[in-house]
Order: sequence, then C-alpha cells, then structure tokens
Amino acid sequence: MSLTSQDIDRIANLARLDLQPEERERMLAQINGFFGIVEAMQAVYTSGIEPMAHPVAAIQDITLRLRPDVASEPNQREANQRSAPAVERGLFLVPKVIE
Repeated sequence: MSLTSQDIDRIANLARLDLQPEERERMLAQINGFFGIVEAMQAVYTSGIEPMAHPVAAIQDITLRLRPDVASEPNQREANQRSAPAVERGLFLVPKVIE
C-alpha cells in the first residue's frame, strides 16, 4: 500500500493541518516508508513461532523482575464511602442518567 499526494491532502484536511508543499512531500515519504516497513514485517513467516516475553530472551536467558501481587494497603472502603450521599452493599449509588 502506498499513499499519493491527494491522500496526504485529504488526511491534512481531516486533521485540520495546513501543510506547506515541502512538508507535504516529506510527510508522503515518511508515511510510505512506514507502510513499507509494515509490509516487510507482514511478509515474514511466523506460523509456529512462540511469542517472546522480552526481546532480549532471544539472545540470553533472562528473569523478569516482577513484584509479588500482594495487597499493600489496608481496606478502607467504609472510611472512603462515609462522605458519599448514597451507598449500598459497598457500592456508590449514582443517579440514573440514561433512560
């Protein structure tokens, strides 16, 4: 896929951009270059290849530094809901806005 100058004009108009002719040509080259990279990436056969958790894992063994998933703050729901105008079963009640 590649764009034309008319496509860039339409995109600039939709984005409310006033591009000068040299900017328009630079934008056309940059966007078409991006599309070229995407097409090259799509041409790579990747069926049966396992996704990596981290790109460095392809060249060395790494251990991801993940913190344990534990609650570090006490439950203060009641204290936080004291100032609410309406609460029911631990949930804030709000007025209906859509019929």
